[in-house]
Parts: sequence; structure tokens; C-alpha cells
Amino acid sequence: MTSDAEWASVLGVSRSRTERLVNLVICLLSTRRYLTAAQIAEIVPGYEHDPADPRQHEAFQRKFERDKAALRELGLPLETGSVSAFDPEPGYRIARRDYALPEILLEPDEAAAVGIAARLWRHAGLAAAASSGLFKLRAAGIDVDPHASLGVEPVVTVDPEFTSLTTAIRNRQAVSFEYRVPSRDHATTRRLQPWGVVCWRGRWYVVGHDLDREAVRCFRISRMTGPVRPIGKPGSYTPPEGVDLIGHVARFSEPVEHSGRATVRLRSGRGAGIRRWAEQITGDVAVLRYSDTEDFARWLLGYGADVEVLDPPELRQTMIRLLEETLQRYPAAVDTALTPAGAAQ
Repeated sequence: MTSDAEWASVLGVSRSRTERLVNLVICLLSTRRYLTAAQIAEIVPGYEHDPADPRQHEAFQRKFERDKAALRELGLPLETGSVSAFDPEPGYRIARRDYALPEILLEPDEAAAVGIAARLWRHAGLAAAASSGLFKLRAAGIDVDPHASLGVEPVVTVDPEFTSLTTAIRNRQAVSFEYRVPSRDHATTRRLQPWGVVCWRGRWYVVGHDLDREAVRCFRISRMTGPVRPIGKPGSYTPPEGVDLIGHVARFSEPVEHSGRATVRLRSGRGAGIRRWAEQITGDVAVLRYSDTEDFARWLLGYGADVEVLDPPELRQTMIRLLEETLQRYPAAVDTALTPAGAAQ
């Protein structure tokens, strides 16, 4: 069972409401028949009130509606149905067949990887989704350690507008934003019905229907120069089914010019990914082409101590700076043995 503190961290609510929600879930899971709101009020602590008092009853109804919305937001399969043929009042329950997960077996390293992924997304604007996934795994008896480590932990960062866009996508609500492309000196206002956000070549893009061009468009989130503003009403559109977001980004994004040239030394027998993309390899020294120094440095840092940058100097300096930023952010979590060989020399 998930602790009250974990529920509160996801919902951002008080301890009293967290306890009420946990009790509500237990109540709805324990019944096979539908329970009316009045019956739930008699069973679940926190809903006590005098039904004959209009103010108290109205307050209960508002509280119950908020709690139902919170459970649905967490992904719990809350069912609504008739209590009986003679009672028109709706009833509620949670069907165990829909709530329970099939048997899942994770090895210790796999469970650690899940915990690391959840921590990464908490820093990337999807805290509720990450925690909800952990809840469901624990409900199935999977021991996922949220503090586990595999020896190296990447850091995921996203643009400030990421959260606003994912909220709009979830609400099916159009947005407006200022957008600037390199070929223009000033930004223009764009209006979009967002379908989804994807990461392509290390950058985040939003794909959707452009209301002004009346066509599918994708936008690089880092080029948005102002806040993303919701426009129109929630639920005002439905994205097409089976849309290939990555495919749209690949077609519309500008070609990448690999003007940079880097020389790196690899640890013997390691760095298979770097070797695969290298245009030239002599022993353990590889030469690669790249376009963006910052993105390329972050990619190389993912190989830890298996790679040392020999040239160019600006790439070495970028890697040193990124390592120093990581040390400052996670001083207790960084193993100095993972520092790329010679990076700080």
C-alpha cells in the first residue's frame, strides 16, 4: 500500500485529504456493488456531515466531486453505474480486474532503472505521471526503489514551456505562443492545437494542428520566446489516432549541418556507441562530426570514464563545465570515479 506521504507528494494536498482519498480507494475496491454518494459518506472517514443541512450537504458534494476527479487523474478506473433498477441515483466502485496489473517480474537492475526514470521525470515536468506509475507497480507487488542507483545517473532537463504544453495536450486545449526562427529577426505569434511533445536529436518539439496555416506543424520548444498561453475551451479538439509524431518532426525539422570535428580517446573495448558513429577510428582514438557543442558534450558525458576528449579545446571546456554543474547539483550522488579520463586536467 502506498504511504500517505507518497499520495500527498503526487496530489499536492493536505494529509487529511490524502487519508480520505486512501480510505475512499479502499472502500471502492472492497465492494462488488455500486455505492451511492450517501452510502460512501457513511462509510469513509472525512465525509461526515448532516444530510439534512443544505450547506453541509453541498460542501460534501463539492468535496466528493474533487476527490473523484483526483482519483481519475491518478489513473484509477472509477466506475459509475446504477445501484438498482429502482434507484436512479448513480453509484461508484473500482473494479479489481481493471485496477490490478498482471504479474510483473523485474530484476534488481531493472527495478533500479525504473526508479531512476521516475526521478528523472520528476525534474522534467511529469511528476504526477511518474509517481502514478510507481503506485501501480507497487500495487502489483513490484519493489521499485526510488533511491536506487546504477552507478551513473543522467539528468533530464526540459524547456520552461514543457509543462504548459503537456497540460494543454492533456486538456485538449489550443495554445498561443511567440516563436522565432533563425531566418527572422523577430518572433511571430502562433496558434496551435497540440497533439504531443517528442524529443528528436536531443531537442524537444511539439506537434499539432496550426490554426493559422490550417496544416500540421511542429515547433522546437526552445525557440518559443514567451510563455505558452491556453486559448479556447478544454476538450475543443481531438488529435488524430495513430499519428506519427516523430515522423512529422523528422520531415519538418531543418537538416543538421555537422560542421564540428572532435577527436576522442576511448577505453579499450568500451564506447560501442561512439565507435559506431565515428567517421574514423585508429585503435582507440575516434574522430566524429557534430553540430552543436553543448548537445554533443552531453552525449559524450553519458559514456562516463570511457571517453576523453582530445580536441577541440572548446568541447573539452564544455564537458568540464557540465561536470562541475553536475557536481554542484548532486554532490553526494556523483562518483568521482566516473569522471571522464583527463577531463579536469
